[in-house]
Amino acid sequence: MSDSTTPSTTEALGAVLDEHLRWVGQWQRAVFYREGRGGERSSAPASFEAWCQAARRDDLLQQPAVQKLANLHEQMHRQARLILLKASGGEPPTEAEYEGVIGRFEEFMLHLRRMERAFAAAASGLDPLTGLRTRRGMGEALEREHNRYSRTGQPFCVALCDIDKFKGINDSYGHDIGDRVLAATAAVISRGVRSFDEAFRMGGEEFLVCLKETRLDEGYEVIERLRVDLMRSPVVLPDGRVIPVTASFGLVEAVSDLTVDDLVVCADRALYQAKNSGRNRVIRYGIDRPEPKPAAAKAGRG
Repeated sequence: MSDSTTPSTTEALGAVLDEHLRWVGQWQRAVFYREGRGGERSSAPASFEAWCQAARRDDLLQQPAVQKLANLHEQMHRQARLILLKASGGEPPTEAEYEGVIGRFEEFMLHLRRMERAFAAAASGLDPLTGLRTRRGMGEALEREHNRYSRTGQPFCVALCDIDKFKGINDSYGHDIGDRVLAATAAVISRGVRSFDEAFRMGGEEFLVCLKETRLDEGYEVIERLRVDLMRSPVVLPDGRVIPVTASFGLVEAVSDLTVDDLVVCADRALYQAKNSGRNRVIRYGIDRPEPKPAAAKAGRG
C-alpha cells in the first residue's frame, strides 16, 4: 500500500544509507574543524524513521532485527552528540571516544547492508533467514493444491510445526542464536520433505508443510520422521555448547468440506494439542483425539 508520495521500504532504506554516509563525514569535520557546529543533521534520524515506517507498512521486518538496528542507531547518535557537545566547549574527543562512534557507525552500516539483502530476498518470496518461502505465497500455494484436490481427488496434507520452548532459547542465548536455531530447523525440514512438497516459514518459530499426493497415514510417517530428525540434530555453537531442538506438529488431511483456511485451523488445533500433551510429538487432527470442524475459517497462528 504505497503511493507516489510514499517511499517504498527499499527506497527508504537507500535514503538511510546515503544520509548516514554523508552524515559521518559532516560529523567528523564538525568535531575536528568547526568546534562542534553542523555535525548532527536532523535528516539522518528522520530518514531512519521513514525507513522504519515503510518497513512496518510492508510487514517485512523481524522484531529482533528491528530492535538491534534501532539500538545501534540510538547509541551511535547519542555518542556522536556527546562528542559534539564537548567539541563546542573546546574539548577534542579522546581516541577511544572517536573510535566508539566510528565503531557504532560501521556496525550500523553493516546491519543496514544485511537488511538490504534481506529485503531483496523477501521480494523474491523467500525468507532471508531460513531460505524457505514466506507466508505471502503460502495461501496461493495451498489454494492451488486444494483446487487440484477438488478437480482430481488427489489427496494432500497440511502440517504445522512449532519449535518447542523457543522463547526460552532466545532468552537464554540471545536472538542471534535463536536465528541459528530457526535456520537449522528450516534446513532439517527442507531435507526431510520430498522434492515436490512445499515448506513455508509462517513467521516466528512456526513453519507449514504441504505434503502433496499424500494421505494422512503416509503424511504421518513423513512428519514423524521429520520430528525425529530434528530431535537428533541439536545446534552446536562455536564455543562447543549444544542446544537440543525439538518441535511439535499438527497434521490434517484435506477433505471435501474443509476450506484452505479450515485446514490451517485444524492443523493449528492439532498443534495446540501436541503442545499441551507434552511437546515433541505429532498429533493427527481427528484421529489422535477427534475434534469438530471449526465453526468459521480463521487464519492460523501468526
